[in-house]
Amino acid sequence: MHNTPLFPKDMKGDFYSCHFEKGKQEDTIILNLGPQHPSTHGVLRILCEMDGEYVLRAEPVLGYLHRMQEKMGEIKYPAQYMNNMGRVDYLNPMSWNWAFVGAAEKVMGVEVSERCEYARVIAMELSRIASHLVGWGAWILDLGATTPILYAFDDREDVLDIIQELCGSRLTNVYFRVGGVCKDITPRAVQLIKEFIPSMRKRIPMYHALVTKNMILRGRIEGIGIIDRDVCNRYGCTGPVSRGAGIAHDTRRAEPHSVYPKLDFNIPVYTEACSMARYKVRLDEIEQSLNILEQCIEQMPAEGDVLPAKNIKFNTKLPAGEAYYAVEGARGKVGVWIASDGGKYPYRVKLRAPGFCSLSCFAEVAKGMLLADAIAVLGSLDLVIPEVDR
Repeated sequence: MHNTPLFPKDMKGDFYSCHFEKGKQEDTIILNLGPQHPSTHGVLRILCEMDGEYVLRAEPVLGYLHRMQEKMGEIKYPAQYMNNMGRVDYLNPMSWNWAFVGAAEKVMGVEVSERCEYARVIAMELSRIASHLVGWGAWILDLGATTPILYAFDDREDVLDIIQELCGSRLTNVYFRVGGVCKDITPRAVQLIKEFIPSMRKRIPMYHALVTKNMILRGRIEGIGIIDRDVCNRYGCTGPVSRGAGIAHDTRRAEPHSVYPKLDFNIPVYTEACSMARYKVRLDEIEQSLNILEQCIEQMPAEGDVLPAKNIKFNTKLPAGEAYYAVEGARGKVGVWIASDGGKYPYRVKLRAPGFCSLSCFAEVAKGMLLADAIAVLGSLDLVIPEVDR
């Protein structure tokens, strides 16, 4: 971003003209995309300098959903702060659940049972599938097709039925606890998962036939929005964005944790680095998550405590120390760093949001694009703005 103040004291005339006055070319217009616009997937604002239909400059403006999530972590007990972790990324809340409890457990020196680890992986992969379904359907809706999102939400409802059985909620899920989870995997949850896996596997070929092979879609996203390895490395992009650029990095493999080393799954990687590559990574990841769920149901021990130990209470403080814990969320690497001085609350909480890195590269990638293509690329990043703003 340039250093022009957001509200110049000597502002004359239109605000948007003043905001882009430096370096503004002749006969260009300033287009304000958002902050209330369906294609921004939340309260995101992008100021675009346009030459006709072409984007000369695009500047994301954040802050409309900033809720001081990190500062709230410094005035609450860890158990009390868990509700916040269900709201940072409302489409993939389980990843934030796990990253926070993982960091807190590291500081406390707490370990959980193997059955609890499997329960956490099950919750995580269900949340990943639900998130990718929304990302897929909403992105295609941005491009003008209404039918796919109806199928996506139909399948997502089945996933949410399972998640509701786990933790009682369907959206801002808080299933994880420091030292365990809130509830054991019930026989009904196992049955729902066993019914969902073959049902979802039958859907994916239909998704490819309906959308992936559609020539209109392919014309809109194939070869468009190149985010290559260099861009990913410079901006810290992870998840489907980096794997679509040929970077085979997945936190579940790169930083082995929980029972993931015991599970057999592939890391989908494409080298085209375009919007279509990112599209295919997400659909492939749904299939891999189904494989993981199937293995977890088969391998999960019948015995083992999953609830937190009785000595971990609502007002339990963290001992002095610091820890960082990262997991592979639906949008990339989710990380939480906690530092404690042994006081009543954590001294510092830092959240690493993958969507922020993905959005950061948009200004560079969008230069010279048609506005319609820029919207398609923005959708390919699968942004959730409450996570970006925090």
